Amino acid sequence: MRLKSSIWVAAYLRRCQTEGIYGAVVRRGAEEAGAVFIKVARLDGTATLYTPAPQTEYDDSRPVERVFVPTSPEPLAEAAIEQRLAREIRFDPDVWIVEIEDRAGRHLLDVARS
Repeated sequence: MRLKSSIWVAAYLRRCQTEGIYGAVVRRGAEEAGAVFIKVARLDGTATLYTPAPQTEYDDSRPVERVFVPTSPEPLAEAAIEQRLAREIRFDPDVWIVEIEDRAGRHLLDVARS
């Protein structure tokens, strides 16, 4: 059984907070199973968008871990990220959008995979 999206998002934001990384829920999605998108704004007009990894990477033995992949290897203009998120919302209105603000681009999404 997969951890509810609402619980995962709350825990993720708490973990970021303990590391001094500001984050907030920009859009609240489906409580139980909404897909979660993480936008990491670098506060210079660029950002990186992390999307849920394909379901083939999900491991039932570790339901609390979620795997994310960046949409590009380098940060993009925030306007391009916002356009992508608008398309995602039109496709699936149950999505969650979490925005992290960190000049260094820290996001802690790779901690679970280590």
